[in-house]
Amino acid sequence: MELIDELLKDAEGRMQKSVESSRGELATVRTGRASPHLLDRITVDYYGSPTPLKQLANVATSDARLLTVTPFDKGSMGEIEKAIQESDVGLTPSNDGNVIRLQIPELTEERRREMVKVVHGVAEEGRVAIRNIRRDTMQDLRDLKKEGEAGEDDERRAEAALQKQTDEAISEIDDLLKGKEEEILEV
Repeated sequence: MELIDELLKDAEGRMQKSVESSRGELATVRTGRASPHLLDRITVDYYGSPTPLKQLANVATSDARLLTVTPFDKGSMGEIEKAIQESDVGLTPSNDGNVIRLQIPELTEERRREMVKVVHGVAEEGRVAIRNIRRDTMQDLRDLKKEGEAGEDDERRAEAALQKQTDEAISEIDDLLKGKEEEILEV
């Protein structure tokens, strides 16, 4: 059935986007190591318009515990520094006029546990998004059957294929979660 294949392909694409979104969110969660991705969610008020930090500056990792932010426009230094301080990354910028340095502190045991809770929440959001896609697609399949455009066998086969896609996507998110959890708890 062409319609069913289209629905399954659409669901698979949307599930993959959810997995990628979860991967991106997990990358921004701070571990004990410096990573330029930590600053991905930060937006700076650049001449009145909110602009992503990575469009205004080069973010680099100089060593395992230090991030450097080199603005393309030195005039935006103050705004970038302010945006980093007001963000939820929990880092204090130090500015020498040319470069902003961000020292990544050692994570305490308590902070590590908090971070693990955060990544579990991010992973759960991803799983929920995938289940919602499955639910919507199941509804579309039932509608096709109701309208007589698909038989019961076709619907059952499609539901089995959809469940397989769902399980694979959720398993992918679980793998990402496990990797991130190990990274956070690694001392």
